[in-house]
Amino acid sequence: MKNFRHLCHGLVLALLSLGMIQPALATGWSVTELHVQYGNLDVPSFEGGGHSDHLIYTLQHAHGWKYGDNFFFIDVLDARSSGFQDFDLYGEWYSNFSLGKLAGKKLGAGVVSDIGFILGFNWARDAEVKKYLPGIRLALDIEGFAFANLDITAYIDDNQGVSSGGAPKEDDSYMIDFNFARPFSIGAFNFSIEGHIEYIGERDNEFGDRVESWLLAQPQFRWSPNDHVSLGIEYQYWMNKLGDRDTDENTVQALFVWKF
Repeated sequence: MKNFRHLCHGLVLALLSLGMIQPALATGWSVTELHVQYGNLDVPSFEGGGHSDHLIYTLQHAHGWKYGDNFFFIDVLDARSSGFQDFDLYGEWYSNFSLGKLAGKKLGAGVVSDIGFILGFNWARDAEVKKYLPGIRLALDIEGFAFANLDITAYIDDNQGVSSGGAPKEDDSYMIDFNFARPFSIGAFNFSIEGHIEYIGERDNEFGDRVESWLLAQPQFRWSPNDHVSLGIEYQYWMNKLGDRDTDENTVQALFVWKF
């Protein structure tokens, strides 16, 4: 498994490099957004519990190219009244290689319009978390949706553990994620519901404690008065937040989006 983690690390670096040079490889589409969110979030019990207002800045980017698509975001989390997530950084990167594009023909059937190999990387600064997520993507053809994907991946831990000053090292697990965007109009007004719902399986940490499975849903409701600005809310439901069985988050955050 150690060699597999090294392989994942090398693949992540290669895909990050490929993502940087992809404009020379025929970009099909590209979307970059800046999000600003404000809301009251739960603090897990292992960090003292309670609540704290959070201001979150997110840079989010997605693009398609001749072999598939790439997506990443990075959050700046600024807790206003808690040491937990006090100006912390968290990011995720996903590169999807479309088997249909690679083969030059349609490979899906029924509601599945394409199949892809996906490799993800999750990172958190303060907790020194690193996770690798290799797996498959099922692109779904659902009427009215701009896109809908079902990702099924491993969830491979590469943390250095408490001895290195980070979060406890964990066993490996798996993730199932449904990500989507559904635009619609009411009269002359344009709206969308978009986001993702993920499930990550339970695992144990280096002390033998159970890290509970969690369900995280983050749908956004957006009103877009023009092509660049969206206003709305993000509803966040997080059962067993960060694997804490005593913390179930249920909150609404104000949302501003600027699209480049």
